[in-house]
Amino acid sequence: MNENISLLKNALENSSYTVALCGSGVTEESGFVGIKKPERAYEIERIYGDSPEDIFTSVYYNTRPAKFYQFYEKEILSQIPEPAGSSYALAAMERAGRLQCVITTNIFEQEQRAGCENVIELHGSVFKNRCPRCGEYYAVEDMRRGGAIPQCRVCGAVIRPLVSLYGEMVDSRIMTRTTEEIGKAEVLLLIGTTLQSEVFSNYVRYFGGKTLAVIHRTEHFSDKRANLVLLGDPGQILRQLGY
Repeated sequence: MNENISLLKNALENSSYTVALCGSGVTEESGFVGIKKPERAYEIERIYGDSPEDIFTSVYYNTRPAKFYQFYEKEILSQIPEPAGSSYALAAMERAGRLQCVITTNIFEQEQRAGCENVIELHGSVFKNRCPRCGEYYAVEDMRRGGAIPQCRVCGAVIRPLVSLYGEMVDSRIMTRTTEEIGKAEVLLLIGTTLQSEVFSNYVRYFGGKTLAVIHRTEHFSDKRANLVLLGDPGQILRQLGY
């Protein structure tokens, strides 16, 4: 066990409240490449004639539902990743009483599917869908219509995936709960993301605990603000903790 792993293990053992922030690096562990990654964004624009930042929006969903769902089914639903190694490691930490809350930007419920129970989804989940007119809920299987627009069986409206589309604000209640959880933490783990993340940087400032640890693959200039930095595959690093 290297020195930083030992230091992190010690911090976790002495922490009464630990929170993990999970970013896109977690889905990348499972092979999912984000739609905003340059190489994939270029390919999406070549295929659909619009950028993912244009397509994955409420405006596109409302005005061009057929093309929105063509994109959503092929580029999102057909590529739902399995839980990552770090997701299973976090579930083991939670069972051992060493992790109290997971906060994620991912929309694939990887942590819940791995066994985590206290999870805050900042950007929603592809597994939750609702009719915007009558409120009827639908499973992800209902959204896979082979290219057809998924419509409500009750009222016929176009079903809405309960994920945050680009440009939409996070629900204020979720934001409040997130800041409260981070404010309680003695140890804060950033997994598969950085302190410069456009989402998490707004929340990290609420952390006033003892140990801020970053676990990701590639060194980043913001790492210098962390107490501990562990570089490599997040799942492999977390498994070395032995929970």
